[in-house]
Amino acid sequence: QVQLVESGGGLVHTGGSLRLSCAASRNIVSINTMGWYRQAPGKQRELVASITSGGSTNYADSVKGRFTISRDNAKNTVYLQMNSLKPEDTAVYYCNRLTFFLPWGQGTQVTVSS
Repeated sequence: QVQLVESGGGLVHTGGSLRLSCAASRNIVSINTMGWYRQAPGKQRELVASITSGGSTNYADSVKGRFTISRDNAKNTVYLQMNSLKPEDTAVYYCNRLTFFLPWGQGTQVTVSS
């Protein structure tokens, strides 16, 4: 069974940056469209960024121009570079495929203070 392990979260001030990582236990990153999701308290999980096997990326309007998704196929890892962070970016961040979800990882907490 594939495991997804997210890391890199933390507490930052408004305007700060973080780089999240998502390591997969098997080679799935290069052959699937992968996404970063987030879930804020009391809200539904939402997709914020995705990257196809061909390298095409897509972003939610709320993060466009601030977040960048990338991947390293050799390391089976997906990254999310987050710049110009805002308090509304505070959430637990997860990665997964866009369809046929794998078991969710524990996520990584991102907290942006104002």
